Formats: sequence, structure tokens, C-alpha cells
Amino acid sequence: MISIQVGEENIHIGDVVRIHNKVVEGAKTRIQVYEGILIRLRGRDVNKTFTVRKIGAGGVGVERTWPLTANSIVKIEVKKKATKVRRSKLYYLRDLTGKSAVRV
Repeated sequence: MISIQVGEENIHIGDVVRIHNKVVEGAKTRIQVYEGILIRLRGRDVNKTFTVRKIGAGGVGVERTWPLTANSIVKIEVKKKATKVRRSKLYYLRDLTGKSAVRV
């Protein structure tokens, strides 16, 4: 199973994660939370990236990719661990709608 070490815990494909991201707007900074399913890990060492997919407003799927070593990431929380994931990439979630698109 593919996983990454973040802090004290491992994050696996299919986990529901919350990414706390620092956003700079002019002179102000704030923390923006992005919550979704971890669908992809790629690269190695410093070039490692991960992609998180969520269902946004109007049922539109939104994916966002971050480098694992990004300075803008404040914290990564695991909200729910995946149970039955047997794939390294969950691209099939892109074709699904409704509850089946957010459950793994």
C-alpha cells in the first residue's frame, strides 16, 4: 500500500484528509482548509506530490495538487482512514457522482 509519513502518522490513498493551507492575500494571511479524498501520490523525495479531490458546490468535482514539502501547508489531518483500497491511484472516482464519489 502506498503511503506517506506526515508527522507521526501515515497517510494512505483513499483517506479523507483535511489540508490546512496558508493563503496570502495582499498584506493579510489566513488559513484555508481543503477537505477531500487522497486520490494520488507521485514522485519521490523532494519531488513528491499528492492530489486531493472533493465535491464542490453544484456537485462539481475539484482536485488540487500540492508538493509534500510546500511551505504553505500548515497541517495535514486524517479525518477518516480508508478501509478497502487496493489501488494506487483512484482516478475512477472522477466518473462517479453522488455518495459513491465520496466513499471509498
